[in-house]
Amino acid sequence: MSKPILTVRVWDLPTRLFHWALVICAIGSFVTVKLGGLWMDWHVRFGLVTLGLILFRIIWGFVGPRYARFAQFVRGPCGIMRFLRGKAAHLAGHSPLGALSVMALLAAFGFQALTGLFADDDIMTRGPLAHLSSRWSDTLTGLHVLNQWVIIGLVCLHVAAIIWYRLARGKNLTGAMIHGDTAIAGAPAPTPPAAARDTWPVRLKALAIALAVGLFVAWISSLAPAADFSY
Repeated sequence: MSKPILTVRVWDLPTRLFHWALVICAIGSFVTVKLGGLWMDWHVRFGLVTLGLILFRIIWGFVGPRYARFAQFVRGPCGIMRFLRGKAAHLAGHSPLGALSVMALLAAFGFQALTGLFADDDIMTRGPLAHLSSRWSDTLTGLHVLNQWVIIGLVCLHVAAIIWYRLARGKNLTGAMIHGDTAIAGAPAPTPPAAARDTWPVRLKALAIALAVGLFVAWISSLAPAADFSY
């Protein structure tokens, strides 16, 4: 007798948009910093958007739908060990092990965006808060440069895990992050197929949060001193 297959809406639209917007910002930041020159203006812009995205995801991790909430997938050492030993059932959303990747990426990108606010390359590019303290700016600029290797390593591990799940487990994690649905084999019949509550009220709440975060980031950007061209 074959096991029943249930399609569940796991990833709500705001979470999916966050994910792909962060991918775009990560690629854009990497490319523009390598190109240098006038492209560094775009590097700063990508960094500011990244800061807004991370702030949005942190808030959404507490007030968003079930599968977007940290409480749903973040587990302690005991929970992770139970999952690795096959003693903890996992049907949808991030696994306890995958949660480590998610939190590490959020922390790394958040740290990169935060230090970027104070970064100064001593040539033509400064973060909007670099003028507040030259000592802190020098320290955080160094950490900003070093942290890019942490991000590269985490992204490579993330992509490798996606490929492994596709080849070894037959799970299309990329597709689920595009359309939001995942197929679960052997799920109990009463499992609600719309547990993520990906509804328009939820999306409007996300929009309100995004607008508030956007205004906050715009305010931070406005703290940069006006350029002085009097020479």
